Amino acid sequence: MSKLHTRYIFSMGEISRADNSLKFQNANTTKYIPIEGIRELYFMNEISLNSKLFDFLSKHHITAHFFNYSGNYIGTFFPKRYLISGRVITAQVNALNNREIIAKNIVTGIAKNMHEILYHYFRHGKAELKPFLDYLKTTPHTLSKALNIQQIMFIEGQIWHKFYDSFSHFLPAEFTIQNRVKRPPNNQMNAMISFGNSLLYTKTISAIYQTHLEQSISYLHEPSDARFSLSLDLSEVFKPIIVFRTIFDMINNRKIDHKKHFDKNLNFCLLNESGRKIFIENYENRLNDVFMHSKLGRKISYKTAIKFDAYKLIKFIIEGEEFIPFSLKDKR
Repeated sequence: MSKLHTRYIFSMGEISRADNSLKFQNANTTKYIPIEGIRELYFMNEISLNSKLFDFLSKHHITAHFFNYSGNYIGTFFPKRYLISGRVITAQVNALNNREIIAKNIVTGIAKNMHEILYHYFRHGKAELKPFLDYLKTTPHTLSKALNIQQIMFIEGQIWHKFYDSFSHFLPAEFTIQNRVKRPPNNQMNAMISFGNSLLYTKTISAIYQTHLEQSISYLHEPSDARFSLSLDLSEVFKPIIVFRTIFDMINNRKIDHKKHFDKNLNFCLLNESGRKIFIENYENRLNDVFMHSKLGRKISYKTAIKFDAYKLIKFIIEGEEFIPFSLKDKR
């Protein structure tokens, strides 16, 4: 079986079916892309297509994610479900009675992974990070006092705020932030966070599609008609590991330049095309990094770990096995 992979298309143009391939063309070029082995398509610019292409993608179970020319996420084409289980969906709905348990475990997982990321810098001489590490260790105790989802999400917001505050101790001044600003991002760090979070969100959509879970039934985030809220839930614990480690590595290894790779205006700041390409290359390398999983006893990638968390959630809602999201401590 060929290895399933992700294909990014950065140029504006038109894409259509050509026999058993994809045909991309614009004024400058015509390319044929074999469909074999593709799991996901990312269109990172304006693209023209037709319903025949959607039918073609659906038959091959290919998810397509759409971004505009500025790198903002637009939406996802979701093929017809081929893994459907009324038993799982019923159990998923019933598990809303225990959503606080799931939500607390997700927030605990976020704090644990933040701690592991910051501890790396602490071990390498950044003693100023100790108060942040001590604060993150208190998260399970703080969560034990939370009575509802609103209080749990407030605690989650606090740990993210502390995490952002820690950046000034191990990143150059031009890449630190005082506040998380999303729509639109107002500086280079916020631009990278927003772009990285969108990429991870879409990757989690694709991972959940490969299970029997229903995307709109979630536990930490409110179930929503307008978004795949379960993908927001399951992606949270991976943000420190995948998105932020990608960002920190790019900055510390000088792969990204705060002037060269961004378009900055008075009211916004976005990665430019060369910046997005650099980000995606490093993000994909991180996502596909293979490590030994201590509990599974075999090597997996972070991309597989996302899907494995979806399976763990199924085990919880069907069999009652405790749902413990992925931790960097699982990496041997």
